[in-house]
Amino acid sequence: MTTTRWLRASAVISLLFAVAHSLGGRKYWSPMGENAVLNAMRGSRFHIEGVDRSYLDFYLGFGYSISVFQAMLAVLLWQLGTLARSNPKAASPMIIAIALATALCGGISYIFILPLPALFSMVLLASLAVAALLARGALAIPASQP
Repeated sequence: MTTTRWLRASAVISLLFAVAHSLGGRKYWSPMGENAVLNAMRGSRFHIEGVDRSYLDFYLGFGYSISVFQAMLAVLLWQLGTLARSNPKAASPMIIAIALATALCGGISYIFILPLPALFSMVLLASLAVAALLARGALAIPASQP
């Protein structure tokens, strides 16, 4: 497989991550069910910058923002695959930067959030690592015969 195909696979993984993240935040929920913390988040409201918000509003807003950035990342990875087709070495630094950010987000997810987003990050990181190695010419994968 080529760098372009690995980047396109990475784009699909990122899009799946965005969809899963969005589905997980469709409604007010908690993995532990209704509890005092969730009720406190919903009930703790404050007025700031002309709007009235709760901590739950912020929680959901940050979650949906992550979904938007994951979807944007999918689009950028797809476009980066087009660049890698004609100039893989030019794409390499961008792939490495995205892989580094993915690794850091995966670590943060594992430590502070849940294992499932960390798993998505690891799978995305693995596909980006292969794409980066191919782009730099450090890995040669023989083309399959028809």
